[in-house]
Amino acid sequence: MASTHLSEILNFFKALSDESRLKIVGAVASCERSVDELAELLDLRAPTVSHHLGKLKEVGLVKMRQEGTTHLYQLNSNGLRSLCRQVLAVDTMEMIGEEVASDAWERRVLTNFFDGDRLKEIPASRKKREVILKRLAGKFQTDRRYSEKEVNAILSRHHWDTATLRRELVGARLLHRQSGNYWREQN
Repeated sequence: MASTHLSEILNFFKALSDESRLKIVGAVASCERSVDELAELLDLRAPTVSHHLGKLKEVGLVKMRQEGTTHLYQLNSNGLRSLCRQVLAVDTMEMIGEEVASDAWERRVLTNFFDGDRLKEIPASRKKREVILKRLAGKFQTDRRYSEKEVNAILSRHHWDTATLRRELVGARLLHRQSGNYWREQN
């Protein structure tokens, strides 16, 4: 699961986890209301209500229309239904669980194969090697080209077998090579 998807889910729950925002959602569920009307109903200042409405609008829970100089807000019921189906779906929860398990496994691999910044050994397992290579690829900037000598200098800080690591990084398409230059593309 992409971290942006997880971020959207977190934003949805954060928007609804605030008592004032939850009350605003309830207040605009049955009819349109202005910021001033909501401020009076909830005993809040208008700028505070505007701030909360901005957060709710950001995640698609309320919609706004302008009538003259007045902004009227109402519940975006289609948006709420869609968000609930997406966020509370069993598939979504399973993806979050898989991501957690994957992150834990990757952390364990890194802990087992690294002593500080030094790679103890290059893993024989392809899956474990991919985790190690991703970590090493992160040592290269995405906006610059490196000579083979520079690549070796960076890799030698982590392991003595720079030739194997360099070949593996290129083979895994984490680094690209052309005419003696190496670079990392942005993901």
